[in-house]
Amino acid sequence: MSVVISAELLRATRLTANEMIQELAIALFQRDKLTLGQASQLASLNQWQFQQLLASREIPLHYDVAEFEADLQTLMNLPPSKMRL
Repeated sequence: MSVVISAELLRATRLTANEMIQELAIALFQRDKLTLGQASQLASLNQWQFQQLLASREIPLHYDVAEFEADLQTLMNLPPSKMRL
């Protein structure tokens, strides 16, 4: 599916197409409609870059206990050869 943003709307916002998409990604992340990974992907940024963008706007990350437990489980399931300290 494609979304078309007219040149007129871009001019009205004074944003580039990439900036408009990043704004959309930020808004959807803030509303819990996209995960950090999904929003990063939409914004065409890696997760670190997207986190820096959020931090520059003082937007907190959504990281709850369930996500922590899922990350911990992933780490526990890694073979020892993949773990680096």
